[in-house]
Parts: sequence; structure tokens; C-alpha cells
Amino acid sequence: MKPIYLETYNKGELDIKIKKAYKKLESCNLCPRNCGVNRVKGEKGYCRSGIEPVVSDFFPHFGEEKVLVGKTGSGTIFFTNCNLGCIFCQNYTISHFGIGEIISIEKLAKIMIYLQRLGCNNINLVTPTHFVPQILASLKIAIGEGLNIPLVYNTSGYENIETLKILEGVVDIYMPDIKFFSREVAKKLANAEDYPDVAKVALKEMQRQVGDLIVNENGIAERGLLVRHLLLPNNLSGLNEWLDFLKEEISSNVFLNIMDQYRPLFKAFEYPEISRSITWEEYRKAVKLAKDKGFRRLYLT
Repeated sequence: MKPIYLETYNKGELDIKIKKAYKKLESCNLCPRNCGVNRVKGEKGYCRSGIEPVVSDFFPHFGEEKVLVGKTGSGTIFFTNCNLGCIFCQNYTISHFGIGEIISIEKLAKIMIYLQRLGCNNINLVTPTHFVPQILASLKIAIGEGLNIPLVYNTSGYENIETLKILEGVVDIYMPDIKFFSREVAKKLANAEDYPDVAKVALKEMQRQVGDLIVNENGIAERGLLVRHLLLPNNLSGLNEWLDFLKEEISSNVFLNIMDQYRPLFKAFEYPEISRSITWEEYRKAVKLAKDKGFRRLYLT
């Protein structure tokens, strides 16, 4: 299966998408924050990002899901800054402190090609939301240089529906990490009270665009939706409610990774309810709950 963006490129539709995306930067509403700043003129909003992409690192990643990694790794690009703001972020030096290098869209394209030449199975864009226009422009250049592996949109799920519609026909694999089902918890831990409502709409749109995850004969994902859920201590992530939502409004055949990797990092120790790691018993019960609800495509580490 060829990456879907090649068809969009060949039809001449990628240029239209690039133009639409850059237009959004003039009064930035790429994400649900709707800051309204003119990033083209150097103004910065919640994500503290300007007109050029900022990247903290890139490499073949072997710690992602096996359907992304295979034997040669997932070609991961970590973008600096974030539009969400979780106080427990494991990558807080990138998302909160802004560690990274400002690069050109040409260099970003070269990074994509470099990762492909290393044999990576895909280009894995981590926290890409606030750089969608720049990614699209870089993608066009990279396609011209021979890019032909799937594009993974690795996101928190805090997405603007109009931005996602621009990405239709571009992203092969959506990989949202759904976090909080409670508005109160989302406000307290990520400064985003509307997160649950926004993420639900975003997941529906992602599923509409790419459907259930398709895996080839080599066990490598080619297209579809891969949902992550980060377990938080004391049931604060709302797994039960998210499972019901996924089953009723997305697909019971969804590829789901319930993650037990939470650790109290950054400012988490300031909040007693999340100042510890996930226990084995919490994870065991979470997996059992998902199985009892009929989910069969569970990714188990």
C-alpha cells in the first residue's frame, strides 16, 4: 500500500492544503487554543512557536509499538513546544522548556529522507499540531526527493477539526494519546478544560479519514487509527469512560495501547493524586476491563 500523501501530491492537492494551513498562521487557529496571533509576523501564542519549525531530535525509534517499529525502527521527529500543557509531561524539557533547534522546511525534508534511507518504516511526527503548515511544506519537498513511507501523526488528541480536515489525504496513521475524560481533571493537569470534548470530535474525524489500523504481511502498520491511552494514578485518566466511547462511537476493532509508563515527572510531585507511578495491579485491571468490554486488538508490552 502506497502512502496516501502520494496520491494527494500527484493530484496537485497538496499545494492547496499547504496554502490553507499557512493561512491559518496569520491569525493562528491551528489548535483548539485559537490564540489568534499572527505567527507569520513573528507573534507567538500558547505554544510559543513562530513561523519556522523547531525540532529537538530525530532518530530511528525502537521504543514505539511493534507495528511501527518492526526490525528497522520508526523514523521519529520530536517537535519542540506543545499546544496542550500537561504538568506531568515526560518530555517536559521539550514541551515546556522549549529545548530544540529552529530549522528550515528544507532541512525538515532532508530529515525525513535521511530517516527513510536508514530503513525506518515510517515518519513519526511527535507533537506536530502547531507545525502542520511547515510539515506539509516539507513533505512536498521530501516527496520530490523520493519519500514513500507512511506518515504517522503522533498527537495528544487536542486537535482542531478544521486542521485535521486539511490533513485528510496526507496522514496515513493517526496515533492520538487520549488522556483525560473529565473536564475538571483536564483543566487541572493540562490547562485544557475542553480536552475531553475536543478529543472525542478529533478521534471521530481521524477514524473517518483512515479507518481501523491496517497491518501488512510483515506486521507493519500501513494506514489507520492507533489509539494510545496513558493510565494515570487513581483512575484520573477515565479509562472506563474512554473505552465506552471508543466502542460506541469509534470501533470495537480499534488498535488500542493502554500504557502503564506514567511516572511523576516535571511538576507532578506538586499534586498528591498523581505523585506516584502506575502499579501493576492498576495496569492488570485496566487490561482486563478492556478485554471484558470486547476489545481484542490490545497492544500488550
